[in-house]
Amino acid sequence: MALSLEVRKALPGFTLDVAWEAGDEVVTLFGPSGAGKTLTLQCLAGLVRPDAGRIVVNGTVFFDGARGVDVPTQRRRLGYVFQGYALFPHLNVRDNVAYGLRHLIASARRERTREVLERLGLADLASRRPRELSGGQQQRVALGRALAPDPALILLDEPLSALDLPLRQALRDDLRAVLAEWRTAAVLVTHDFTEAYRLGDRIVVYEAGRVIQTAPRAELLWQPASERVAGIVGIRNVLHGTVLKATPDRIQFSWRGQLLEAVNSPSRSYLPAPDSALAFFIRPEYVRLIRKDRGSPDPGHHMNLMQGRVVGEADFGTTWTLYVRLDAPGAPAQGEYDLEIEVPRLVYEILDLARDRQWQLSIHRGSIHVLPSS
Repeated sequence: MALSLEVRKALPGFTLDVAWEAGDEVVTLFGPSGAGKTLTLQCLAGLVRPDAGRIVVNGTVFFDGARGVDVPTQRRRLGYVFQGYALFPHLNVRDNVAYGLRHLIASARRERTREVLERLGLADLASRRPRELSGGQQQRVALGRALAPDPALILLDEPLSALDLPLRQALRDDLRAVLAEWRTAAVLVTHDFTEAYRLGDRIVVYEAGRVIQTAPRAELLWQPASERVAGIVGIRNVLHGTVLKATPDRIQFSWRGQLLEAVNSPSRSYLPAPDSALAFFIRPEYVRLIRKDRGSPDPGHHMNLMQGRVVGEADFGTTWTLYVRLDAPGAPAQGEYDLEIEVPRLVYEILDLARDRQWQLSIHRGSIHVLPSS
């Protein structure tokens, strides 16, 4: 599957102006509510006509504003799963799945419906109405209805948004398994980054009607294109320092009175100038607490050493988040603290962190991620 989308749509108080491409994969459109994700999906499906642009799926032009092409929704061969699934309450599971197959002769329609029900584990529920199904079963029926016509692409508009957290987590994994099994390309809208990361192969980040980054999910998580992207995807410990020295493989900078060193990104096409501002982030799980019963820190393993005190904490069940303020003069970098540190519950207990609050910290140079200059 090859998808190329470029659309512009002006609405009162909001303008969507986006362009991105995708291959044979699951693409998630991620960003805050009101960023234009669902509007993009509606333009792709033909439910909303863009003011300008071009949409091409597998070489077929669905929309071309300059040439006056606008293929009707029913001829675009797209499956659409709406928020809340939008199943027909008066139809049973079998008839819901068969709804998009009315163009087939009766025998072919029955056979395709039977095949879809079997593959999705719905055969035993074929005679039930939607109100008699669990949330997971309803999701599978909605997917079955969308997949039955063998679409070129599946569109999913926040399919898990109406569910409570435990069910949402279970159905997220179920949805990923179904999409992987059917090997159907999909575009999925969500404002939940965990959902975007778990379900998508590629993530397109939206903000205020614009695309601010598109990348494979791992690249987005580890190499956000800007400080703004880092904030939108929920990266913690986004900080600011001043460059002291930069070489093709190392960047030295000052932060909160500390001299830190980071590995320079091989993809960086420039070297930041001395005395220039630098934005970077440190993942909370990559800050190490140095055990006090192991002697002096080993310079070969403990880099970017600093001292600090735990001034707050939060219990997340299997992990604890510690809020650490450095033993350095000046205002903390993040209000009341400088760094968030995440540790497993077992480490929290072994180190007696509830009582012992003063610690020496170490951050490997490869765990400090310098953000591109804006």
